[in-house]
Order: sequence, then C-alpha cells, then structure tokens
Amino acid sequence: MTDFVMETRELRKHFRLIRAVDGINFSVQAGEIYGLIGPNGSGKTTLIRLIIGLLRPTSGSIQLLGETMPNKAVLSQVGYMTQASALYEELTVRENIAFFADMCGRRDATWMEEVIALVDLQDRVRSPVRTLSGGLRQRTSLACALAHRPRVLLLDEPTVGVDPQLRSTFWSYFRELAGRGVTLLVSSHVMDEAERCDRLGFMRKGKFLAEGTVEEIRSVRGTSTLEEAFLQLAAMETEGGAH
Repeated sequence: MTDFVMETRELRKHFRLIRAVDGINFSVQAGEIYGLIGPNGSGKTTLIRLIIGLLRPTSGSIQLLGETMPNKAVLSQVGYMTQASALYEELTVRENIAFFADMCGRRDATWMEEVIALVDLQDRVRSPVRTLSGGLRQRTSLACALAHRPRVLLLDEPTVGVDPQLRSTFWSYFRELAGRGVTLLVSSHVMDEAERCDRLGFMRKGKFLAEGTVEEIRSVRGTSTLEEAFLQLAAMETEGGAH
C-alpha cells in the first residue's frame, strides 16, 4: 500500500452559499510535483490553505505527512509560498530567509547558503527587500519557503507576474527539489506549466473536473493539448455532464 505524503477525502469548504472546495479527493506521493490547474476563483488557494491548516474544513479530512490537519507540529516540515509577498520590506534578503528559518526552529547556515545559491541571490543577500524588483522578490519568497529544509512545498501561483525566463528557472528549481525527494503542490492557471507536472488536478468551481498525468488527461479527452482538454471539460461541466 502506498504511503501518501498528502491526501484529502471528500474535502469541503463553504463560505455561506459559496462552495469554494466541494468534495475534493486527491493524494500526492513523495517526490511528486502535483499541479492544481484552473482559472482564478476555482478554489485552488482555498484548497492549499486547507491543506496547510490555515482554514478548517466544513467537512472531510486532510492528511499531511501522516497527520490530520490542522496540526501545528507538522508545519516545521512544510514550506508555503503565498500569492502575495509575505516578506519584510526593511529586512535584507538574508535576514528574511534567516527569520523564516528561525520561525520553524530549523536554521542551518550551510543549507541557507545552498538555498541562496539555488535561487541565484548571492549578489543581493545584503539588499533590503524594498529595493528588489518583482522577480527578485519572487526568488526571495521561494528561498524563504525553503529556508527550513521542508519535506513538502506548497506553492500558490509562484510564477505569477514573472517573465518567461524566470518562470523556466523556477521550474528547474522545482524539478531539482523533487529529485531530492521534496513533494511539491503547485497551483497555476498557465497551461504550459501544467505540462511540467507529474500529475494534475483540473479544478473549476471548487471541484476536480479531471485528474491524472498529462498523457492520461489528453488521451481520455481525445485532445492534442491540455488547453483543449480543459475547455472541453469546462464546457461539459457547464452543461452538467462532467464527472
């Protein structure tokens, strides 16, 4: 039997009449890059916040690293990169990274230097965050999420607003981390990023329209691209025919 790093069962989160997450079942294995793919407002961010324990579910269950969430004890092993920057503007790049490592009680000077090199910030470690460009802030945010050597990385739209070259660089980082055994959950609305994931969950209106590898989804829908598959599934869901 496979031991999943992350697993949800009939997970739901309702905000009054809004069903932000509506009966999600999925699981992720160690060292896997799992993509949550869908348009803005589909429920991706709410699902990630449920998994990390920032929100309590209306119903259903979440297992993360063998523990039922929410569970603060698990968080020292989880890295979380939010859509909006959570950096401290007046602190330097290095000070931000050190702060987030200390928050999880896992500062390791050697690992910090490796993380700084990984995101290519060696020349800007003494720069206050307020002086950084948008792309450099994104790199710093990723470094902060990695600062405590997490086993699981939750990345909410990590490449939004960055140029194509930096997007490609980020995905090279993600693949390298997965090769080291880190498990990644990455949300995106960009279809070419979906192609880089090991498995996908196509999300719309709080539900999964489809799940599987890129090849499986294209094959089942009989399409040549993921975008065509998603549009077909979205049309079926609108007509009440998607399962």
